[in-house]
Formats: sequence, structure tokens, C-alpha cells
Amino acid sequence: MLLFILGVAVVIVGLALSIGLHEIGHLVPAKLFGVKVTQYMIGFGPTLWSRHKGETEYGVKAIPLGGYISMIGMFAPAKPGGAAREASTGFFQTLVQEGAPEKKPGALATMVEDARQASAETIGHGEDHRAFYRLPVWKRVIVMLGGPFMNLVIAVVLFAILLMGFGTAQVSTTLGSVNECVLSATSERQTCAAGDEESPGAAAGLKPGDRLVSINGTAIDSWAQSTEIIRESPGTPLDVVVERGGTDLSLVVTPKLSERYATDADGQIVKDAEGNQVTTEVGFVGIGAAGELVRQPASAVLPLVGENIVGVVHIILNLPQRLIDVANAAFGPGERDPNGPISVVGVGRLAGEIASIDTIPVVEKVASMLSLLASVNIALLVFNLIPLMPLDGGHVAGALWEGIRKAWAKLFKKPSPGPVDTAKLMPVTFAVVIVLGGMSLLLIYADIVKPISLLG
Repeated sequence: MLLFILGVAVVIVGLALSIGLHEIGHLVPAKLFGVKVTQYMIGFGPTLWSRHKGETEYGVKAIPLGGYISMIGMFAPAKPGGAAREASTGFFQTLVQEGAPEKKPGALATMVEDARQASAETIGHGEDHRAFYRLPVWKRVIVMLGGPFMNLVIAVVLFAILLMGFGTAQVSTTLGSVNECVLSATSERQTCAAGDEESPGAAAGLKPGDRLVSINGTAIDSWAQSTEIIRESPGTPLDVVVERGGTDLSLVVTPKLSERYATDADGQIVKDAEGNQVTTEVGFVGIGAAGELVRQPASAVLPLVGENIVGVVHIILNLPQRLIDVANAAFGPGERDPNGPISVVGVGRLAGEIASIDTIPVVEKVASMLSLLASVNIALLVFNLIPLMPLDGGHVAGALWEGIRKAWAKLFKKPSPGPVDTAKLMPVTFAVVIVLGGMSLLLIYADIVKPISLLG
């Protein structure tokens, strides 16, 4: 239990740092460009601790579901000379701010106007030039992309440490196990009993820890190579050289014809049209490979980051169906998809399980933690780039649309259309916040009552 709590604590700290650096990615360029930032907060809800430094309040809040910075003039006024409103980069904080004004049911225009008036007084005398909407389009894009960019940097650094420092788990040519007996792949019994035929590997004297050097004079460079030779040689004695304790040892192994599952080029079990696993008779020795961590070159880092980004994009594109599956599992007898979306509660649980498993070495636990935090940062990167307000991608989309309108007007020598009135999107923003809040609550509930577990 202590190790489980330690694992949860480690991932909470890692998430807090990731969120904090995400918001720093917004904060630094905003201040460099002269925008007045009134708050930098980690979390939402009641403030647990804060202090003022200059014009900005830095603090930590009670609900650790994200963070935000508040910039004055995030939205342009509806009319020239009107008062802009303060806004934040956090969607839960936006829910609090935009939900505060009393609104008439169905009065979308009233919602927009209330949003403009809610913090019109936040821009002090002579501060209008420091409003966010006053920045050129390219500067606004930099400010809003600063957060996701920080998540990308964090992910690249963590994956670099993981690949180049720890390595990735790969199948080695070292024996990890040697079966005591021969059992069919379709046998209901998977443990040996008295009277069972001894496996060819055990009969030949192979032992866990032996490293395959050659088979019938062919040097063995990969486990797949040895498997192919064995499967094609039932009943044929094979001269096998293994390294044991630094010394080469020659053994004779005769693979037995046995029923095994058929596999494809990727090592996956082949299934027929009815979904049944296909079996075939091949040579069998009864040995299993040991895994090992193999360090990778720097050139492997970015491709791995790209693969993770593609994976998260695929999840988001199929998010409605995945959420339905999560709901069916949470409120019904179904099982959770281990590759489906999870909440911060689920991430913490996985971290706790990784730390508490006593059958894997500490090095692999640390590597798994790094991989988990790197994947979370990839998820934050992709999720925040969705072009819907109040997410970062929504603000970027609004700035780019304004840039297109101005460029179009300039091309045809028309008057500048001015800033885009993104306050008109407040009804949509409010709806997005409600949806995101509901999604978070669903995932948290599912991670409590029907969690994804590494322990089965």
C-alpha cells in the first residue's frame, strides 16, 4: 500500500509540474509581449495558497484538474472604444467566470452581453494597450500555442530519457523460461502434472539465462530467427550452442511436433472468419524469451512522439463512441477498453499499481512512470489544440480567422474589419465547458467503479 501511495504521489507531482509548465508557456510570451496577466494558478476552485509578485497573483487551488492564467482583454469589445473583458486559459475557470452572471433562459444575446460586462472594469485606466486582443495576430498565436508547445517539449524530453537512458523492452536471444513438459496450446490445463512428457528443451538441458549463440551452425541474432528454425524442424535433431556463465555449451535439441497457435508476421495470433484462433502443427521446444531494455538512438525519439500523437488524435476522433463504451462499462457489466480514455484518477491508479508491483525491478518502474507522464503530456498537447473555445486551439482559430479577414480586406484595399468579436461564441464556449465537465465526471466515475488495471 505504501508503494501504491508513493506511485500516486509521484504522478500527481508530475502532473502538477506538467500543468504548471503548460501555463508558463502562456505566461512568459504574454508578459514579453506586454499583456497584463493578473493570475497564474494551478488548479481550480478555492485558493489554497497564493502570493502577489508585481501585478500577478501566483497560487495553487483546491481542485487539481488543470490550471490557468488570466489575461486582461482576452476578448475584443463589440464596438470600438468598448471595454474588453478579462479571461483565462483554463476551461474550468471559464465555467466559473461565465457561469457567474445571471442569465435568462435561452437568451443567447444576453449571455454574450453579460460576458462582456462581467469583467469590463478589469482594464484599468490607461491599460487598454496591454489587452490581449490588441496584440498582432502572430503574437496571440504564440501566446496561445505556448502552453501546448511546453507539453510537447516535456514529452520529447521524457521520451528521450526513456529511450536513450533506460531503453525499450525488446525480446532478447536469452532464455527467460524453459517449460517442464509438453502441453497442447488448446489444452484446458496449463500446468504440468505427473506423467506429462518432458519438453524437448528441458530434456536437452536448456536453462533460463542461457543465451542462444547458434543453431546448426547458423548464428542467432534474434528470437524470431530461432523460433522460425525450431518451428520448421519437428523431429530433426538440432545442434544448439548456448552461452552459459561466459562459456559456450553445445547441446542437441529435437523439436517435437506439437499443436501451437498460428501467428502472423507481427506475432499476433491468426483468427478464422468466425473469430476462432487458428492452430497449426509445428516444431516445439518449450522455451520462452527473456525481455531486456535496449537503449535507442536520439533519432528514435521524435518518431515515438509522432506515434503517440497519432494515437491520441485517433482517440479524440472516435471520442463519442469511446465515451459511450466507457458509460456502458461504468453502468453495466461490460469491461473497460484498456486503450480507451482515462481521467487523472485513472492515471494515478495506474501509477500506483506500477509502483506496487514487486515482480519488476525499480528501473522498469521508473521507466514506466516516465512513459506514463510523457503520454499524459502528449494527450494535453493534442487535446488543447482542438479548435474550440475555451481551449487553446479555439483562441488560435479565432486569431487566425481575424488575420485572414484583415489580409482579405488589405488585398482588396478595404477598411480593416477590426478584431473578431469572439464574445459572440460564449454560448458555444459555455456548451463546450459543460460537455468537457461532464466527460471528466464520467471518466472519473468509471475510473473509480470500473478502473483499467494492470493487475487484472
